[in-house]
Amino acid sequence: MEYLPNILFVLILVAGIGFFSKNVKRLSRNIKLGREADVSDNGPQRWKNMVRIALGQNKMGVRPVAAFLHVIVYVGFIIINIEVLEIVLDGILGTHRLFAPLGGLYDFLIGSFEVLAALVIAAVVIFWLRRNIIRLRRFTKPEMEGWPKKDGNLILYIELVLMILFLTMNGADYQLQQLGTTHYVQAGSFPVSQFLAPFFDGLSEEGLIAVERTAWWLHIVGILFFLNYLYYSKHLHILLAFPNTYYGSLRPKGQFRNLDAVTREVRLMMDPSADPFAAPAENAPLPEKFGASDVMDLSWVQLLNAYTCTECGRCTSECPANRTGKKLSPRKIMMDTRDRLEEVGRNLEANKGTFVTDDKQLLDHYITREELWACTSCNACVEACPVSIDPLSIIMDMRQYLVMEQSAAPSDLNNMMGNIENNGAPWPFNQMDRLNWVQES
Repeated sequence: MEYLPNILFVLILVAGIGFFSKNVKRLSRNIKLGREADVSDNGPQRWKNMVRIALGQNKMGVRPVAAFLHVIVYVGFIIINIEVLEIVLDGILGTHRLFAPLGGLYDFLIGSFEVLAALVIAAVVIFWLRRNIIRLRRFTKPEMEGWPKKDGNLILYIELVLMILFLTMNGADYQLQQLGTTHYVQAGSFPVSQFLAPFFDGLSEEGLIAVERTAWWLHIVGILFFLNYLYYSKHLHILLAFPNTYYGSLRPKGQFRNLDAVTREVRLMMDPSADPFAAPAENAPLPEKFGASDVMDLSWVQLLNAYTCTECGRCTSECPANRTGKKLSPRKIMMDTRDRLEEVGRNLEANKGTFVTDDKQLLDHYITREELWACTSCNACVEACPVSIDPLSIIMDMRQYLVMEQSAAPSDLNNMMGNIENNGAPWPFNQMDRLNWVQES
């Protein structure tokens, strides 16, 4: 019976890590459904972007209040994981405050954790007020109704409970240290939790131990739950922001990707020695699909973008189309892509790894043509994203499909392209008449 708590802890830990590993494999499989993308160029710049944007969060500073609060939660999350390491080792080895021999350094660390925990509680409360009482406009868009809204609040509740459990655990531990209870060594500094003493008035030593142990178990189980909940939450960006910023596009904004198939056709047309009627070689690649109509047509980087989306709404709040009442929301583009990818993943699981046609696709069933053609391709959404997500690339790939595969461009655009082809300009005037206006002045 002496080792029963240790065995139970190890079993819970293995189960938590096992479910997390399963979710990681599912995530990796879904992202790999995308087509190949060459992101091997300029490694030093990519590392620099990752450190600057993901670690340094330099794009968050555009909104100072939100940036300050986010840094508190972010730093708290990173630093308090050191404390989680001690809890895990204590649970496996049956020890208590394993790192206590660090002395003054340990006191400093525990004190810092407590101050951060208190700041995280304050930040979480402010974030909740911004979402639910102040109701900032970017959190009240149509795509944020239902589960996205519940998810955003649930994350805040989980973080709040975890911090309260941490302080409760430390507060009870502090009281037990003052009582000289066996096993509770004098270690740590408790600048915040020591003020919880009035809540423990009247509790016996056994009662304090029960409070401390209960908070300890709920805290670590809560962390394991949070770890596995990430896959189903917008907070997956905690893990994916780093690879996403590393693989982010290095092309100048406004420079679009050329299709290899189109490039080959143009070169063939410009080659005077080429026979346009010649049959293709036996080993010639099959004609590729122009653009994208479903998630499998997008690159794996674009699918990684979809899973990394924080749903913060900065892209949508900066989008000129959305600000003028158009249906387009870059955030919704990313959320729809992720939802469709999840649907495809469930299809694969249900059919033992084989995708069975479900008569759905990203185009029309998730993202409407009205949304796609409302985009001005200004790159404001790309510039605004704090984790280097590129909604515009998905919009342009789907537009490309509409134009080149379905000839379904809006009539005004078709007229313009026809004029360029016939007149060398977007206007409906013969090239010989383009300077007639000079004679009229």
